[in-house]
Amino acid sequence: MTSFGCRTRRIGGVMELGSIHIHPVKAGRSIERGENVLEVWGLEGDRRWMLVDEAGRFLSQREHPPLALLDAQPDIDGLILSYEEIGERFVPVPEGDDRLTVTVWRDTIDAALADDATNSALSQWLQRPVRLVHLDRTDARHIDPAWAPESTDGVPPVAFADGFPLLIANPASLRALNGDIVRQDGDAVPMSRFRPNLVIDGAEAWAEDDWATIRVGDAVIDLVKPCARCIVTTVDQATGMISGTQPMDAMRRIRFSATPRVPGVLFGWNAVPRGPAVIRRGDPVEVLARRGGAPVVRDGSGRGADQ
Repeated sequence: MTSFGCRTRRIGGVMELGSIHIHPVKAGRSIERGENVLEVWGLEGDRRWMLVDEAGRFLSQREHPPLALLDAQPDIDGLILSYEEIGERFVPVPEGDDRLTVTVWRDTIDAALADDATNSALSQWLQRPVRLVHLDRTDARHIDPAWAPESTDGVPPVAFADGFPLLIANPASLRALNGDIVRQDGDAVPMSRFRPNLVIDGAEAWAEDDWATIRVGDAVIDLVKPCARCIVTTVDQATGMISGTQPMDAMRRIRFSATPRVPGVLFGWNAVPRGPAVIRRGDPVEVLARRGGAPVVRDGSGRGADQ
């Protein structure tokens, strides 16, 4: 298990891909990868599985923080699931004959249902009725068309992530945020609280607010929407418990959105890959296009904080 430490490597001012993270089961524990296939709907193996309640609605750490402790290791033709010391089992990829209509926010999706024994075991582990589903169709769900980049034909697909194929974060920005937390006598938080997919090393704090398009190794990625954050950022990913009110308090002070279309507090950027590629830790990162225009956060927020 990775700690998502706030590490930044500067090599003559050059940016690079510091780490890659997938979450095989939505809301479950993350896995750090040295390299990963990037598909048009996100990193291979990222959020292709999801737990739902009796009504078919997705479960998240918002209402069930202990999901952070659910470990899922990709295996040939399935996953190896474990939950602390309570249990472990192999789950094969469903053949797809048994289906379930599930919802992620406003989206309704037809998904393949895992076997009864797996669903019974998970319900016992989590002490609530749950079912596990697998997304077996790349065209089953798409991002909000209002945020589709002009570079793509049609609306890009997405798996079971909240809304977009990728979440990109900058550790220098985390240091700036932690600077505010510490000045208010709080404890710094790790990057794991924000559950990113790609962490970009070597940039200045909040530089990502101006990135419109970046190249990561052979992959070209459009940053399309600042990520509004919620109570999940207060969940300690190592314990599965809410740990105080940070970093939400700090984000309210220095990262409050200036964008009416994205209300709330912001950290990281939702992004869309333009096509498939293989990306590796240490790949060079280049800014291909900048955003410019109106500021992302309110005047006095973010910019100038421990840069």
